[in-house]
Amino acid sequence: MSEFAIELRGVRKSFGRNEVLSGIDLAVRPGEVTVILGPSGSGKSTLLRTINHLEQVDGGTVRVGGGLIGYRRKGDKLYELHEREILRQRARIGFVFQNFNLFPHLTVRENVALAPVAAQHRPKAEVNAEALELLARVGLADKADEYPSRLSGGQQQRVAIARALALRPEVVLFDEPTSALDPELVGEVLDVIQDLARGGSTLVIVTHEIGFAREVADTVVLMDAGRVVEQGPPAQVLDNPSHPRTKAFLAHVL
Repeated sequence: MSEFAIELRGVRKSFGRNEVLSGIDLAVRPGEVTVILGPSGSGKSTLLRTINHLEQVDGGTVRVGGGLIGYRRKGDKLYELHEREILRQRARIGFVFQNFNLFPHLTVRENVALAPVAAQHRPKAEVNAEALELLARVGLADKADEYPSRLSGGQQQRVAIARALALRPEVVLFDEPTSALDPELVGEVLDVIQDLARGGSTLVIVTHEIGFAREVADTVVLMDAGRVVEQGPPAQVLDNPSHPRTKAFLAHVL
């Protein structure tokens, strides 16, 4: 087993002529919370999506739990895995999107239970029982038989978190989980994520919530123009940054 839950080495990604990731190195230990900050267009979400191979990398490697994601190595070459193998890998990596991505025709409980049954072939009765436990954990036990359209945005995002946890993932990735929410709903989602952090989950969170980053992160990463310009403990990066770009970004958002 690797000492790192997540390890990116030299990760590059371009869309046409636009290089959005320029040789990213990032390592996250088990049980750590890493928060990624940076201006819009800095590559934060693309970086997150490379971790579970929603975006193919153009160079470098991504590992989760020591194993390559999206590829197998043969000699000095990497070959992309078949889609079925990639889906199997993704089942180890929880992902919470900005816009919830719940299935509108399924109830809350069915949304949470779908992937463990379909992707992991676990018994339906067991998964349904666990879905109720997870909904209770995010404060929505009474909404199990509702449809997403009847929930607030904050409630839908909490269902999305429960859905990600239902796969019993090794790590959970959050892509700006509060950006689509009205301000008064942000706190209820951040409280759930903070509870996960206290429980020892390995989390990588892309967010603009600086106060939340200061409170929950073990490591804060500041990205700009596809590069990591500074990383370290919150007290260092947020309160005593050394890089001019970090200082400029914080001056703009604080």
